[in-house]
Amino acid sequence: MNVSSTDKTHPGNPGYSPPLHGPDEGVGPMKETAAITSRIIYEDNHILVFNKIPSEIVQGDSTGDEPLSDTLKSYIKYKYGKPGNVFLGVVHRIDRPVSGAVLFAKTGKALARLNEMMKKREIRKIYLAWVKTPLPGETGELIHHLKRDSARNISLLCKPSNPAGKEARLNYRFLAATDRYCLYEIELITGRHHQIRAQLAAAGSPVKGDVKYGFSRANPDRSIHLHARKISFIHPVQNEQVEFSAETPVDALWDFINKI
Repeated sequence: MNVSSTDKTHPGNPGYSPPLHGPDEGVGPMKETAAITSRIIYEDNHILVFNKIPSEIVQGDSTGDEPLSDTLKSYIKYKYGKPGNVFLGVVHRIDRPVSGAVLFAKTGKALARLNEMMKKREIRKIYLAWVKTPLPGETGELIHHLKRDSARNISLLCKPSNPAGKEARLNYRFLAATDRYCLYEIELITGRHHQIRAQLAAAGSPVKGDVKYGFSRANPDRSIHLHARKISFIHPVQNEQVEFSAETPVDALWDFINKI
């Protein structure tokens, strides 16, 4: 199974209009449900894959802003008329200023199996990143040791001997360039806090807009040009290989990839 957020014929993708319960279109909960549905890449009885935009948080934090996990629970409860509490498990997170595919589990069984896949590194995650300074070569691997500074919500390089550090590994591949920026495909091998952001910065190529990790200026909307493009894994119940792709945000740089 291979599903893209640009596939108009697939349930949950932009352009698809499943039957919803409730008041007329455009009024109250119906309007909100339609807005959520337009960013659902895939949904079945067991999993939900959602295209997150920058500024949204996946799980609750100290800001008190409503997380996607709660928003999607409300969507499920309203759309399907579910009584009581709705279960929705967070399989992984992406940072607030990052966009792209996020995987949720709709049952405890699916969540347990997906969590085990995450531990075994059986869930493949591909990102797109725009940077100003080119990385060495057309392809390459970055290996660092990172330690998390929770007080500043940042990950820092450390020596391999540091007990607080964890190995961080990723692969990169050059895709395209404009006259100012370079686009890379990033495959995460490990999953550390702020890993791509910290490792690209350590390599001298911070993500565009990521002032926390050394880029010269912020993007106007406080996003960064890092996008979770694809996620693939064995479906936790159907036991078949699935891959899902998330459409990029709308701006001049992201739109550039549609021309290559």
